[in-house]
Amino acid sequence: MISKCIFPVAGFGTRFLPVTKNIPKEMLPILSTPLIELAVNEANNCEITEMIMIINKDKASIKDYFSKNETLDSLILGTDKEAFLENIYYLIQKIKFSFVNQDSMRGLGHAILQGKDLVNNEAFAVILPDDLCYNNGLSVMKQMSIIHEKYPDKCIIAIEEVDERDVNKYGIVDGNTIEGDEKILMVTNMIEKPNLVDAPSNLAIIGRYILPADIFKVIESTEPDHRGEIQITDALVDLAKKGRVIAYKFDGVRLDCGSVDGYINANNFFLKMHQNKFNEKC
Repeated sequence: MISKCIFPVAGFGTRFLPVTKNIPKEMLPILSTPLIELAVNEANNCEITEMIMIINKDKASIKDYFSKNETLDSLILGTDKEAFLENIYYLIQKIKFSFVNQDSMRGLGHAILQGKDLVNNEAFAVILPDDLCYNNGLSVMKQMSIIHEKYPDKCIIAIEEVDERDVNKYGIVDGNTIEGDEKILMVTNMIEKPNLVDAPSNLAIIGRYILPADIFKVIESTEPDHRGEIQITDALVDLAKKGRVIAYKFDGVRLDCGSVDGYINANNFFLKMHQNKFNEKC
């Protein structure tokens, strides 16, 4: 059972300037719910009870969001507005939130490493709120946790097919199917943001991971790339060579909220869904 999830949310979200000058990108809403709450909902769906937020000193609003607001509570007490806060207050009451400041942005591997002391030698999940995942059944992380139960010593990473023109934007994997299931691959190689001619496939890693605690030792020994960043993909390559990385083609839709266009598309996706449900009720 996975009980802890790391959320690397210390980045400055410069693609969304000027709004992200003061508002964390993870606080931008999909309709009326912030991306970070949707990510926590997904983790909570797996019965994860501790959320570890890797933030920076300018993202206090994330910390504030996961605590009660007594002024607002008193203002809406006894009104129909109380219903809008039911989910976030349920999360606040049920879940332990921890916050770790990351002083410098040195890649996803470095961000994950900041949660080492709080993981306590357990396998843990990682969710990137930029990658908003949706389906009508089990959440992506829940699907992955089921695979992890069968392979507890392995890294489980979520993948999806992307257009060949976009392989240079992702970590790309190569591997062989196992269990006769085309959705589950034993990874043999991974390349971070390759040119198309160097890409072993069009299977891209998206922002969902389940990692064993010994990944931290691997990250600590991983050399920074040419930009001085420690990439989690580079760390995972070492474990893939030992047959310890499984890639999973998840059921569901991934909405890339890391760009303005993708963020708007995600809002339109959920707006259409909301309108359809409203029309069904009518």
